[in-house]
Amino acid sequence: MMYIKRIVILIILCVCITSTLFGQIKTPVDKNGALHVEGNKILNQHGVEPQLRGLSFSWSLWGGRKYYNPAVVNWITNDFKVSIIRAAMGVQPEHGYLEEPATQRQLIVNIVDQAIKDGIYVLIDWHDHNGNLHTEQAKAFFADMAQKYKGVPNVIYEIWNEPALANWDTVKNYAVQVITEIRKHDADNMIVVGSPHWDQDVDIAAANPISGFKNIAYSFHFYASDPYHQDRLRAKGDLAIKLGLPLFVTEWGVGESNGNGKFDRKETKTWLDWMETNHLSWANWNITDKDETTAILLPNAPADGSWTDNQLTFAGLYIKGVLRDLNK
Repeated sequence: MMYIKRIVILIILCVCITSTLFGQIKTPVDKNGALHVEGNKILNQHGVEPQLRGLSFSWSLWGGRKYYNPAVVNWITNDFKVSIIRAAMGVQPEHGYLEEPATQRQLIVNIVDQAIKDGIYVLIDWHDHNGNLHTEQAKAFFADMAQKYKGVPNVIYEIWNEPALANWDTVKNYAVQVITEIRKHDADNMIVVGSPHWDQDVDIAAANPISGFKNIAYSFHFYASDPYHQDRLRAKGDLAIKLGLPLFVTEWGVGESNGNGKFDRKETKTWLDWMETNHLSWANWNITDKDETTAILLPNAPADGSWTDNQLTFAGLYIKGVLRDLNK
C-alpha cells in the first residue's frame, strides 16, 4: 500500500512540474504585447525593441495560394519558430482582390486567425504595386480588417506593399487616406507605410514623414544578391533611421528582386548583420514551391506544412536555421 501511495505522489508531482513548465512557455505576443512607435524605434509593451523575425507568404494568387491555410501557419510557428508572418494579399492581376474580394478576404482571415491562435504577429499586406490606382478598394478592405481586428495585438496593417513608380507625394497622399480610414475603427494598432521605388527610398520619406497619426512605421525592402541592393541601399536605410524614421523590413530575399539570381551567403549575412545591429524586424520572402531562388519550398511540397528538410530549397534550409537560431 505504501509503495502505491509513493507512485501516486510521484505521478502528481510530475503532472505539477509539467504544468508549471508549460505555463512558463510564452508566445511572442505574450512576451511583447501590442507594439508601438517611439521616435525611430518600434517597441513592445515593456519599452524594448522586440525584433520580430519570420516569413512572408507569397502572393495569394497562382501556386502560392495553396499554402494560405491554418496548417501552414501552425507548422512554421512550431517548426521554423517564426514570431511574425506576412499575408501578402494579391490585389491584381487575375484572381486578385479586385476580381475576387470575398475569396481573397477569406484567405487572409484564415491566416490571421491562426496567427492569433498561435500567438505570433501577422502583417496584413495589401500586395499591390499600384495602390494609388485602387485607393477606394484599399480603404474599404482595411476598414473591414480594422473593425474585425481592432485592438488585437498580433495584427499589423501594411497598407501598400511596394510603390513602384509613384513618387513620395503620391504615396503619402494614399497613405493618409487609408490610415484615416483605419483609425476610424482601430486607434492603436501599428500601420506600416510603403515608400517609393519598391520600398527603397525610405530616406526620401524620412525627409517629409507622415504626421498627425501615432504608431506609423515604414517598410524597407531589399534582395541580398541584387547588385543594386548593397552598400548604397543600406546607406539609404541608415540615413532614414538617423532622420528618425522607424523601419520594418516587411520583405527581403536571399536572391535578386526578380526572385531568382544567385543565393550569395556572404551578402545575405551582411544584410542579416545589418538588421541585427539596427534591431529591425523582418519577414523573409517567400512561402512558395515555385522554382526560383527565393522560394523556401521545392516544387510539390505539401500544402499543409509538415515539410521535411528534403522538401526545402537551399534558401529554405538556410532561413529555417537562421530563424531557429535567432528566435530562441
